[in-house]
Amino acid sequence: MLFSLKTSFLALSWYARMQADTLENQAVAFFNPTVGGGSMLDSAAPPLGEPLNVIISGLSSPAVLTDSGFLNFAQAIGFSTECLGIHLGAPQSANLGDGNGFVNQTVELRQDFGDPDLGTCLESLIGGNHLRVFRQNGPLANSGALFLAVSKEEDVEEGHTIVPDGYDIGRDQLVSSAVGTTSFGGVTYSTAAQNLTGLLPVGSDGINHDIAIDGIVTLLTVTIQ
Repeated sequence: MLFSLKTSFLALSWYARMQADTLENQAVAFFNPTVGGGSMLDSAAPPLGEPLNVIISGLSSPAVLTDSGFLNFAQAIGFSTECLGIHLGAPQSANLGDGNGFVNQTVELRQDFGDPDLGTCLESLIGGNHLRVFRQNGPLANSGALFLAVSKEEDVEEGHTIVPDGYDIGRDQLVSSAVGTTSFGGVTYSTAAQNLTGLLPVGSDGINHDIAIDGIVTLLTVTIQ
């Protein structure tokens, strides 16, 4: 009898471990950062933050979720690396609730106005859309999803502050450029969008520059054709 109970217990333990492994390794679009103690606001000017208002789904083609792969996709939708590789200002950080704590942005990209080589120099002068990238890949929530803080900013004379309603405007402009079929560098992408509510607050409480947001996060699933 004791042997039978022990065998049953071991079998149940094995089954539980298998179930846990299956859930842990299951591909997901993203994990809600707040569940793991993180936030959907990055740390821009503590205690204020900027909204992570676009998510590149972890269910996207794997190549899109790499550094080089995302850059190519970004160039397909009108963003590129900073002017002559020069970055002004301190990087922002975010806690995506994945066990890594606060991590600095992976990269910052700017609107390139149709010229991926020098167009971001124009954005640095006259303003435009820009984004910061944070990857959710820690041991507690390894979705591989990319969380983007997107906003439209003023020109250099205004110190690159965010335009009124600039977080929502920046998000919407990026999504409009991304949805459907785009291509760059010999790679063609098909992108679908889904608007999510409940992840971000509505209003300006806790938001950098006291700019109100509508609380919408757009989830993009990007598939290489």
